[in-house]
Amino acid sequence: RHQQNLEFSDSLESPLEEKDRLEFESLDWYPLDTNFIVWARMERSPEAEVFEMPTSTDRKPEYRQYAILHFTLGDSTFAVPIYRNMRLKQIPMYKDHLFFPFSDLTNSFGTYGGGRYLDLQIPEGDSVLIDFNRAYNPYCAYNGKYSCPIPPRKNQINFQIKAGVRYRVTH
Repeated sequence: RHQQNLEFSDSLESPLEEKDRLEFESLDWYPLDTNFIVWARMERSPEAEVFEMPTSTDRKPEYRQYAILHFTLGDSTFAVPIYRNMRLKQIPMYKDHLFFPFSDLTNSFGTYGGGRYLDLQIPEGDSVLIDFNRAYNPYCAYNGKYSCPIPPRKNQINFQIKAGVRYRVTH
């Protein structure tokens, strides 16, 4: 959280518009909640086709579904796809990066209406730890100059994930 706040206050890295960055103190976070740290069984999708993911602009980055994550929150079970960006996988520091865009029942009611993201790493086995306390808003939530992937409909989680970044900036 500290690192993310530093990035938001940095004039070279911040996604905030200048007027907002000058008044920025901290992102607003839900309290840490271990109920939102879950193990997921990963069912890989080796036959998935490359597709263009819609964004908040006309840009259409290419992704491929990497796997479906099977996990439980409360008394509910979910099966949600995660993706691999075809351009990023060519860059050594992102070769193991997986993208988990999602929407949930807090969108527009405490979190950004367009959904949130998690970054994961390709695990060695067939399970991965999901920490929703690390969920963050896309940059387009703070500044219209960014083009942000829109979570696909099948990435809707019908649960209130009260973890991670909320959609407010404190001054």
